[in-house]
This record gives sequence, C-alpha cells and structure tokens, in this order.
Amino acid sequence: MSGIVLSASVRQNLLSLQSTADLLSTTQNRLATGNKVNSALDNPTNFFTAQGLNNRASDINNLLDSIGNGVQVLQAANTGITSIQKLVDTAKSIANQALQTPSGYSTKSQSVATIAGATADNLMGGARTASSVTGLVVMNDNTTLAAEISGATKLSGTGGTSSDNLASAFTTSDTITVNGTTISFTSGTPTGNEVSVNGSVSDLLAKIDSITGGTSSVADGKITLGTGTARDLEISGSGLTKLGLTAGTTARGIDMTAAGPLSGKNLTIASTDGGKALDITFGGGAFSYNAETGVATNVKTLDQLNTVLANNNMSASIDTTGKITLTTTNDHAASTIGALAGTATGTDMFTAGAGSAPAADANSQNTRAGLIAQYNQIIDQIKTTAQDASYNGVNLLNGDQLKLVFNETGKSTLEIQGVTFDPAGLGLSSLTKDTDFLDNSNVNKILDSLNNASSKLRSQASAFGSNLSVVQIRQDFNKNLINVLQTGSSNLTLADTNEEAANSQALSTRQSIAVSALALANQSQQSVLQLLR
Repeated sequence: MSGIVLSASVRQNLLSLQSTADLLSTTQNRLATGNKVNSALDNPTNFFTAQGLNNRASDINNLLDSIGNGVQVLQAANTGITSIQKLVDTAKSIANQALQTPSGYSTKSQSVATIAGATADNLMGGARTASSVTGLVVMNDNTTLAAEISGATKLSGTGGTSSDNLASAFTTSDTITVNGTTISFTSGTPTGNEVSVNGSVSDLLAKIDSITGGTSSVADGKITLGTGTARDLEISGSGLTKLGLTAGTTARGIDMTAAGPLSGKNLTIASTDGGKALDITFGGGAFSYNAETGVATNVKTLDQLNTVLANNNMSASIDTTGKITLTTTNDHAASTIGALAGTATGTDMFTAGAGSAPAADANSQNTRAGLIAQYNQIIDQIKTTAQDASYNGVNLLNGDQLKLVFNETGKSTLEIQGVTFDPAGLGLSSLTKDTDFLDNSNVNKILDSLNNASSKLRSQASAFGSNLSVVQIRQDFNKNLINVLQTGSSNLTLADTNEEAANSQALSTRQSIAVSALALANQSQQSVLQLLR
C-alpha cells in the first residue's frame, strides 16, 4: 500500500486533538511548576528578565552573611570599649584614693631668709618710726585758778571745784575704738578692754597704748596719742571729742622700709614642677604682677608675695623673728624649689640655688606604692581586654580595618578604620614606685590622663555606634531589596493557579469532545466503506 488516506474530517479531528493535548500538557506543566514561564521558549523577554532579577537577588543575598559578620565585629568592639571604660573608671577610683592619703613627704622643699625687722605687712625689714596725733583738752573755765589737766585728772570730773576737771566728763555710755578694738567705760571694776569712769586720764592713755603699742602723754593741757611701730593709728568713738580729737582720727607712722634689707632687691625663681618662673622686685610702691610673664614689682607684703608664688607652685610664711620661708605647696610636695638668684640672694638674705630636697614619709609612700600595684593590674587588664575584643579575626580595638560591601557590583562599600585602644593608645602606662603617686600634683596628672582616655573611649564608642547604625540600615535595606527583586521575578514568571486549573479542566473537556468527534468521523468513514463492499 502506498499509504493510508484519511478523510478531511478525521484529519481535522486529529489535528484538533493534538493541539488540545499540547495545550493540556503546557497547562499541567504550569500547575506542576507554578510558573507560566519555565524556559526561554515560553517567553524570552520575561524569562531572561526574571533570571537577571533572581541572579541579582542571589548575589545580594550572598553579601548578607558578610554584612552580618560586620555587625558582630562592631558589637564586639563596642563591648570591648564598654569594659575598658569600666576599667578606666576603676583606675580613677584608685588615683582618687591616692589623693586622700596623707602627704607623701614629712618635710617639703624650702628656701629660707631671715630679714631683720620683716613682718607680714613689711617683708623688706627696716625700722618704722612712730607718729602721733595731739588733741587740746579745754579745762573747766569756771574756776578762778587757770590750772591745766594732767594724767591724774579724773575722767568723771567736770563742773566741780577742781581746777583740772575735763570740760566734758566720760560716762558709761561712751566708747572709744582703737585700731578695731573697742574700749568701753564702767562705773565698777574694769575688766578686759574696760576703763573706769572714776579712773584718771593716765588710765585711759595706758589702755590705748596697750592696743597701739605706742606711747601717749599729756602735757600743757594737751593729750598726745602715739601710733606705735606696727601699724597706723585709727581711733573713733563718742569719747573721742572729750580728748580734744575729732571723730575718725587717723595718724600714720613714718615708713622707713626704703632702708630695709630687701628694699629694691630682685629675686628670680626658676620654674618649680612646671610652674611659672618668677622675677620679683621688692619695694614700697604700687604692687604690680603680670601672671603671663611672671614679673612682679613693688612686692611688700606676705599676701602679695603669696599671690606671685602661687603660679610657681609655692607659698611663703613669716615668723616673729622676720624669718621668711618659701616652700612648695602640698600638691607639689615631691618637688624641689627652682633655683633662686638675683640681688635678694646672699648674706642675711635668700640662699642662691635650688631649695632643700623634700623628705619622704615612709608610711605614706608605702601606702601609695600599694595603690600603684593595684593601678598597674588595671592597666594590664585594659591591654588584654583590647586584644580580646575581636570577632572572626577582625579587632577594631587593635588597629584592624573592616571593609563591608553592600551591593553586587562592589561599588557600594563602607570602610571602618579601627583604633589602637591598648594602654599606650589611650595615653596610659604602668606606674613606678618612688616615681609616681608621690604627691597630689603627680596624681592629678595621672587623673588628667585617665580623663583624656575616657573622652577617647566615649568619642570612639559614638563613632562605632554611628557605623553600626549605617551597617544595620544597609542590612535591612538589602533584605528588603532581595524581596523586591524576587517578587518582581515572580511577577514575570509565576502562573495563576486558578486560571491554569480552569484551563486544565476546559482542555480536558475539549479533549474528550475531540476524541468523540474523531470516533464519529471514523464511524462515518466505515459506513461508506461498507456500502462499497
């Protein structure tokens, strides 16, 4: 036979059945895979676009692990900083204990000068000449005898028969204030700074002299009050006019300090434990001091001298013999006074050269040595803590660098440079016995270093915190971007299962109909063949 010849209707039904079978196979494949585009043959544009989106999502997803590691590296560094900060605070506590211990020295560095006649108000020495003020006391002019008052004149005598009565008698309500000390009057037995109104003018003058250190007298009806050599005379009070003086009377002594041993002399003092070197000139004029240059002129009193010495970590004192002693302050007890020079050094003045060496107190130094041992343990712990603050081989507290890549092209990156936060990197170091914690000045310098270390730690913690925030934001961004890419890919390739299920049902029905149609077409053809027989 040359071949089987099909009728047009059979052929048409076969083609329809084949087409339905192909559509049903495609629909069933979509239902099985969930995708309407499974190959480039299905939809080249959607297939390759979806493949590109999935590839990018996969590349970004691969970066999430390294980003997550970066987060942990930053967390490890932050944990290390927190622990180191606590150790620094502990070191501060130890240093503060050192400040509270007794001074480490029984005797501080000194430089001494004994100036004849020197006082706290007059460091230059030299004699001070007393001055005086005179009051004219008017006697009782009711008497026919023109007699003058004397030291024996009664304070309460007035208007009587005596020829030397005061024109105005003292009463118990009167007072006289001499150089800040008040003299009161009593009708009974005087005590303290009291004078009896029944006493004499001499009794009153003696009380005044006991306060001023001067010498008072009465002659020719006049009372003369002396200033003494210690200070000027200032006198006031209701009883003053009864001595022939006006209220608020002041008498000034004659200052002879220009002839004092230190007058016009110059004293230079080199820097004492980092203080300001000084250039001091003694004199009786207007006091002047420039804190920036350390130059002082017309230094006369102890207060003025101490104002100048304070900037060179020193202080001065004076005793009743005129002995001026320069010493270091308590905070700088371990230091030696800088070298003294100038015309104020020499015989009977200051000794040229550095001051005496301070004498250490053994018990106090032993206490401070114990604190040094505790401090050094803390420093060692800071070192090991910084070394241990690593994650996956990266330690941002040991100078390492962390580089993070955020996108698949490698163009979006973040480089975080680490720091070296061992003791040296923080500006700290171990202490040495007999060298450190010797006095408060030394301890304060160490406290300054600890405070600077705290500032570095806080600043770096803030920087790492900002970096961590950026990394976590990018981590969340990448996760969301992956979801966006995968969703976009799915939108291009996923099948609508409801639609495909309906298509499958329809195609199954269509296939059944096609099979029936083919059977009918074939039966018709058989009927024709039967007639031909």
